[in-house]
Order: sequence, then C-alpha cells, then structure tokens
Amino acid sequence: MAEITNETLVKLLETVKVSGYEASENAQTLIDVEARYLKDLKINVGNVINNTQYLNKKEAALLALATAINEKSDVLKKGFTELAKENGATAEELAEVVAATSLMNANNVFYRFRHFVNKDSYNSMPAGIKMSIMMNPVLGKEFFELLSLAVSSLNGCEMCVTSHEASVRQHGGSEQRIFEAVKLVAIIRSFVVVLS
Repeated sequence: MAEITNETLVKLLETVKVSGYEASENAQTLIDVEARYLKDLKINVGNVINNTQYLNKKEAALLALATAINEKSDVLKKGFTELAKENGATAEELAEVVAATSLMNANNVFYRFRHFVNKDSYNSMPAGIKMSIMMNPVLGKEFFELLSLAVSSLNGCEMCVTSHEASVRQHGGSEQRIFEAVKLVAIIRSFVVVLS
C-alpha cells in the first residue's frame, strides 16, 4: 500500500478519522496534478463536519455516516462511525442510522416508481412496506425525519423529499437545519466520488 503524501488529502482524511487509505484512481488523478479541487474539498468537508451552525457534531457525523452507507463507501463508513462514537453516538443510534438508510432505499425506489408512472391504479394500491422504526425512533422523531430527508435527497425521490421536509418542519426543525443537512450529504457524496 502506497502512503499518501499529498498534505491536503492527508489532513482531510484525518478530519474524518480515516486511516490506512490507499488512493483510488480518482484520488490519484487529483494528487498527480496537485489539483486545487482537493483544497476545496478539504474546506467543504471540514465545514460540514466541524463548522455547522444548526447541527451538532454528533448529528453531522450521523448524517455523514448515512451518506457513506448509502453510497457504499466502507472507508468513510468506518471513519464516520468512529467520529459519531467520539461525539456520543450509541450503538442503538448507529444501528438506527443503518436501518433508516436501508428503509429509505426501499421507499425511495418504490415512491419514485409511483411518482414517475403516476397511475391511479398504482397509487391506490397499499405500499405494504413495514416501517415501524419510524414510529418511535431512538434518534428522536425530528432527527429521524431529517436523516430520512437527507437520504431521500441523495436518492432523488421527490415524493419522499417533499414528505420528509414537511415532517421535519412539523416536528420543529428549521429550514436552516434542513438546508445544512442536505448540503452536508451533498458534500460527503462528492467526497465519496474522489475516494472511490
């Protein structure tokens, strides 16, 4: 395994608790030309993880973890799990992030289909998808809905985004908090692209 010597990427990986990373082809392409984008990415990731105004550090780490799970980034999943634990996340909360991300993947596919086809016949059929974890979440209803909104944004489900945005607001979440959460998952997804 070749050691990464690009100082910007090394510091970025330290910020998100990633060690032992071997540069992907995408990362190496940027490293080879000392791409300015790595500095932008370091600033963007640092800001959404460490400088949030409407999310606490544990919430930021859990949203980043959901993104890593959703985007199948084992390297970031490990790092964000560690970061979440350092900021007080319990085993139950970590498990709920996995469960919520999995559930949103089912819902996002199903409701995108309903939305795209838009036939009364499909819209009137019961979904039949068990969602009991949404009733009394360990993470609290507002944050669970915020997490669901963030994952739905990643997966591009308009119906789910609209529904969960309304639910976050109904449970006391501000538009600034929603905006910050969606920005966070967008930035972390861009980080996954570089590391993959």
